[in-house]
Amino acid sequence: MNTEEYANIERLERDHWYYAGKRQMVREWLARVRPPQADDVLLDCGAGTGFFAQEMAESCRVLVLDNHEESLRRLRLKFRSEQVLALAGDEVPLPDGALDYVTALDVLEHVPDDAAVVNGFRRLLKPGGVAVVTVPVGMELWSDWDRVLRHYRRYERRELCGLFRDEAWEIVYVNHTNMLVYPAVWLIRKWRALKEKLGLPPPAKRSEDQVPPRWLNRILQGLFVGMARWRVPLPFGVSLLLVARRR
Repeated sequence: MNTEEYANIERLERDHWYYAGKRQMVREWLARVRPPQADDVLLDCGAGTGFFAQEMAESCRVLVLDNHEESLRRLRLKFRSEQVLALAGDEVPLPDGALDYVTALDVLEHVPDDAAVVNGFRRLLKPGGVAVVTVPVGMELWSDWDRVLRHYRRYERRELCGLFRDEAWEIVYVNHTNMLVYPAVWLIRKWRALKEKLGLPPPAKRSEDQVPPRWLNRILQGLFVGMARWRVPLPFGVSLLLVARRR
């Protein structure tokens, strides 16, 4: 992402229902599957502005990883130098089995070889270690938002699960999230695509860049997080959450 997009996300992520809700549901699933202890080590991959890692630092030791200089610059302002990692070629500069947790929140869609990244998670985790990932769903929702964020793809459930092979991983939980807002997201993105095709000017602000009124923001976050607790398979959504344990 460019500098403007990092600044935009940093402005939004504290309060916006999607960013705040995503962090909350991941924290809840980590606590449910394997509650973090003070000496446990968590690596947040594609840490961006570092907001999630800062929250997790209250529960365990954290490391942050990114390969974009703008992100690394921001991370170095918030974390000690030994906590901030950059890729060494395609490798994370950590020994095998160094970690108890790996998180990758809306990261896999940004990399050309997502299977290699997941294999790297397995190398880094101790046996029994936990990986949590979130990804956007459905190429039918592909839009200018994906292009701006430089996504390679949006996922389907089977495609995401296929990255976490049975011989290497136990998938503890996988489900769609944000099912209730899917119709609105679909309509908004199709309308924007139609306007672009007709040569009409884009909106001054994308809907994704605006925090809704406080009452609506609170409702949307509650629905987002609440439905992410369900074990019932949801048929569709705007994103996927997967929790896996290394065998």
